[in-house]
Amino acid sequence: MTATTDQPTLGSTTSDFAGLSPRPSDDDPAFALHRGGKININATAPLNSREDLSLAYTPGVARVCTAIAGTPALADDYTWRSNTVAVVTDGTAVLGLGDIGPAASLPVMEGKAALFKRFGGVDAVPLALACTDVEEIVDTVARLAPSFGGINLEDISAPRCFAIERLLQDRVDIPVFHDDQHGTAIVALAALENAAKLTGRTLGDLRAVVSGAGAAGAAVARILLAAGIGDIAVGDSRGILYAGRDNLTPSKAALAAETNRAGLAGSITDALAGADVFLGLSAGQVPEEAVATMAPEAIIFAMANPDPEIDPAVAHKYARIVATGRSDYPNQINNVLAFPGIFRGALDVRASRVTEGMKLAAARALAAVIADELAEDLIIPSVFDDRVAPAVAAATAAAARADGVARR
Repeated sequence: MTATTDQPTLGSTTSDFAGLSPRPSDDDPAFALHRGGKININATAPLNSREDLSLAYTPGVARVCTAIAGTPALADDYTWRSNTVAVVTDGTAVLGLGDIGPAASLPVMEGKAALFKRFGGVDAVPLALACTDVEEIVDTVARLAPSFGGINLEDISAPRCFAIERLLQDRVDIPVFHDDQHGTAIVALAALENAAKLTGRTLGDLRAVVSGAGAAGAAVARILLAAGIGDIAVGDSRGILYAGRDNLTPSKAALAAETNRAGLAGSITDALAGADVFLGLSAGQVPEEAVATMAPEAIIFAMANPDPEIDPAVAHKYARIVATGRSDYPNQINNVLAFPGIFRGALDVRASRVTEGMKLAAARALAAVIADELAEDLIIPSVFDDRVAPAVAAATAAAARADGVARR
C-alpha cells in the first residue's frame, strides 16, 4: 500500500489519470491475468441429484431457515457467514492512484479477497460503493452486515475513514477493521520491535519521527504509543504536529495531543536530527542531508510505493536497518502479514470487534515468528512464510477471549 501525507480530496475523477492510462491488451501479462477477474464463487454442496437439490434448496433449506429464525446465532454454524468478510471501499484513496472511483477500485478489492483466501483461508467479497458520504457508507454497510462475519474497510480517504470505522463498529456486532490503518500499524510495530531488539534496544529507548498524518501514519503512531515507544513526532505537509498548531483537523489535533512529548516544531527534516527511527507513510521525499543527522544505529522504514521517501541506497549509508513497502527489497512492510491472520483469529472465536489488545497481540506474534532468525535484512517474515497466519490468528483469538469480545 502507499500512504499519503494528506489523503486525496474528494471530487477528483478518473479523467485526472487519463494521461497515465495504459491500453488494455492481453499481450500485457497484467491485463491477461485480470481478464474475467481474479476470484469466483464455488458451491460447496453437491448438486448432482434430485436428493442433493432437495437438501441444498427446497424443501430441506426451510428447516435450516426456520432454525435460524428462532436462534439467529445459528447463522454462524449453517451459512457462510462465519468465514466470510466484506471488503468495502468507496474508491477514494486507492493505492497511489487516489480518488479513481468504485469501478476502477475493483481490481484491488478482488486482489484483497484473493489474499484473504490464500493466506488466511477466509472467503471475502469485494463491495465497491457508489457513495462517499460518511453516513451513507455506514448505513449501506450496516444493512449488509448480517451476511458477513467481518468488515474490512479498504482505500477510503482520511479523515472520513476514521469516522466510518468508528460509526460502523458502533452499529454492528462483527469486527470492523480499516486495513490501511491497522494492518500497516501492526506490521510496522512488529518490524520495529525486531529492529530494536537487533540493535540492543527496546521501544522505550527510541525516538521516532513519522512522516504522514493520514490514516496509516495516525494508526502507526497510536500503536507505537500503546506499545511503549520512547517518544514520537508526527508530521504532515505543513510540518510537525504539536498542540496549538494552526490548521489542524480534529483528527490531527487529537494526534498532536497524544504525541510529541518533546514539543518539537518545524519540519520533518528538523525533527530527524538525532532521531533513532524514521517511519515514512507519505509521498514526501526526505533529503539525504536530513537523513545524515539521525542518531547512530538508526532505523529507517521508508514505506511509500513505488518510490520510498528515502532511497534505500541513501538510507543504507546512515541507517543500520532499512525497510520499505516494496517486494524487491528486504524487510517489506506488507499488510498481508497481518489482515488474513487477524480476521482468521477473529472469525474463529466469533469476535464482536478487533480490540487494541488484539492488534498488539498480533504484532507481537508476528515479530516472534522470526525471533531466532533476526538479521539486518530479516526483521519481518516473508509473506510466504507459512508460520505467519497461524501465529497471528492464534494470538488474535487468545486476545479476543482475554478482552471479552469472543463468543466461542
